[in-house]
Amino acid sequence: MRIVFLNSLEKKDGGAMIRGAQVWIGEEEGVWRMGWNELLADGQTEDLWYEGASWSEMLHIYRHRLAAKLGEGFRPVMEDIWDEKEGLTRRGMAAQKLFCYSELNGNEPVYNELTAWRRKKASAERKAPYLIASNRLLRMISVFLPQTADELLQLPGVGENKAGEYGAELLEITKAVERKRTFPLDWVEQEIDGEVFRTWLYKQKEVKYRAEMEKFSIRRAALEALAEGLKVEDICTRTGIERRDAVELLENLEKEGYNTDDLVSAELVEMPEAEQQAVWLAYEELGDALLKPVLHKVYGTEAAEGGSLDTLYERLRLIRIRYRRHRESARHAG
Repeated sequence: MRIVFLNSLEKKDGGAMIRGAQVWIGEEEGVWRMGWNELLADGQTEDLWYEGASWSEMLHIYRHRLAAKLGEGFRPVMEDIWDEKEGLTRRGMAAQKLFCYSELNGNEPVYNELTAWRRKKASAERKAPYLIASNRLLRMISVFLPQTADELLQLPGVGENKAGEYGAELLEITKAVERKRTFPLDWVEQEIDGEVFRTWLYKQKEVKYRAEMEKFSIRRAALEALAEGLKVEDICTRTGIERRDAVELLENLEKEGYNTDDLVSAELVEMPEAEQQAVWLAYEELGDALLKPVLHKVYGTEAAEGGSLDTLYERLRLIRIRYRRHRESARHAG
């Protein structure tokens, strides 16, 4: 096997190395292999991270697995194997330090009170809780305890609109709690140990790259199902995603240029032709940006409120795939 990449890492405790490791990538007759060798007191262990023909898949796994190791405290002997500041501006790095500090120094009683407030507010406004405030924002508010609107606006994720809409209620909670540190929050940078912050950043990358890797795997499974002539239910079985998400994935694949026509035809085989034509004409009249007007046009408001609403929407989206492909072909032909 031809090694095309190799780097050494080490894990230290108090400045002394306690464990060494190597991450490597090799190739042999079109097959990529990637692994992690760890040097232990009683010998060496080898963990094969990937073996296959896909360079893209291997890179997704590499980023995720390496981020996990860096999050455990391993550091590269050769620098620049990973830049933890990648893509971050100075302002962005300052925000990350606020996130880090608040997560490592939690104030659970206030955080729980804030999440209870958010839950009631979301129910009253019929919104998803994250649209009101993210967990990360509530965590920061619970730790830094802003006492004024100006202080609240100094937290990343709080803009004028959010402060105007929810600021008074948030401050009512935080003002009732005694705080030990004040604003501005420039003291945070001095409070965070540099190595602790690096480890925290790597753990954030691990979460990010895990999500990207899972998304890549789902996309690959969907493409394989298309090539095999399978249906939506088969995609759901292979990937574990819901039908709604599978149809959305098909829409995105169609936009990328993949042909989903066989699968769409198989899914619509039980839908009467006249009904399909009515949906098509509704798209021509109303456009394809919104599904609800088309639903009401074809089925009426009463029928659209029945128990088969998910099925109706799925069929509308499948026909929209065809409609958009037809419209794009006509545009290029013209």
